[in-house]
Amino acid sequence: MKDIKLEINIQYCQVDELSEEDRELVTVAKEATQNSYAKYSHFCVGAAIRLGDGRIIKGANQENAAFPSGLCAERTAVFAAQANYPEQPITTLAIAAKNEYGFTGEPVTPCGSCRQVMLEIEDRYQQPVKILLYGTHGVYALKSIKDLMPLCFVDENMHK
Repeated sequence: MKDIKLEINIQYCQVDELSEEDRELVTVAKEATQNSYAKYSHFCVGAAIRLGDGRIIKGANQENAAFPSGLCAERTAVFAAQANYPEQPITTLAIAAKNEYGFTGEPVTPCGSCRQVMLEIEDRYQQPVKILLYGTHGVYALKSIKDLMPLCFVDENMHK
């Protein structure tokens, strides 16, 4: 038996250290929290996606009294982009979250279901999706969703 050590690289920076394009996407993700329907958790999440052609698509979490019927911000944005612009790859995704006290200090990471959806987008278009996770104390910037899922399951795994 041996141990395998997996490492990921995450850049931690301030918003003003991001490129102008990435700052814009973080701003749109923060704005998208206003479209959240979080009647039960009071935890509003916004997502913004930049497509290959530069277009930006927003998403926000939507809750429901039948809890499994809701949907996360990341998936609402990804599914809207894929339904309307399937020919366009997603290049970057930004996520922001706030509670009744304001935006979270530390960045919030996507749930497992959202990670799998984003992973399949990378697999579909054969290119990484940059991930920007906003918090008031700083932003995590990742080059790929695989940085959040180093042991991942994609179509290729079913054919080995």
